[in-house]
Amino acid sequence: MKRVDYDGPIHRHYHASRALGPAASDTWLSRFAAALPARRPLSGLDLGSGTGRFAPLLADAFGPVTGVEPAAAMRSVAERESAHPRVRYLAGSATAIPAADREFDFGLLFLVWHHVADPPAAARELARVLRPGGTLLLRAQFSDRMPDIWWLRHFPGGPELDATMYRPLADEIATFEAAGFAASPGLQVVAEPSTTTRAQRLAQLRQRSQSVFELMSADQLAAGFAALERAVAADPDGAVPDTEATLLVLTRT
Repeated sequence: MKRVDYDGPIHRHYHASRALGPAASDTWLSRFAAALPARRPLSGLDLGSGTGRFAPLLADAFGPVTGVEPAAAMRSVAERESAHPRVRYLAGSATAIPAADREFDFGLLFLVWHHVADPPAAARELARVLRPGGTLLLRAQFSDRMPDIWWLRHFPGGPELDATMYRPLADEIATFEAAGFAASPGLQVVAEPSTTTRAQRLAQLRQRSQSVFELMSADQLAAGFAALERAVAADPDGAVPDTEATLLVLTRT
């Protein structure tokens, strides 16, 4: 499978086109808070922090956060657009996290895991930097539990191509259990709210910041956007459907 180059053009519009609205921010922070200990502060890792969508929110809610991002271009945007006094952004990767053993109370990977080239090594590295009893919040998709994404249906072969980026849920759980995690409390389904209209979502999608677009041919992209534009033109002010998102919560044993 083609790897997505986040140092390439995708980084230019990622921060704006993938920004979290207030409703989505509140939904995710509420879910994270329910999975984490009540004490504050907590030391957090935002692995694959990108342009800093989550790190400042986590810092405000829970405590100091280290954002680790391998793409220099994405980190530069984060440092400029998502600066926060309790957040530091560092170069690193899932298999080489620049942190001490047992440094963090929790870790977040938000739509990052499918980009990891060596999942077993990354799971061991996460086990190294999380304290015993620490929580890993894995917002991921699984090839046997793919969501129905309304706009992706308009792209020829889009849902099937999207699924190729992910592994089955059981395989992911087995990888983490072998590294020293327990799937506890396990898989949760989160209704991720959207407050944008279909026309607004189309404008965001035109920025091409979705990684699945990197896997599509020019013909697929052209046909998909043409079909999506026709559908949106019929109801531009219609609400974007909420998405059923999957969150796997694991505990470091």
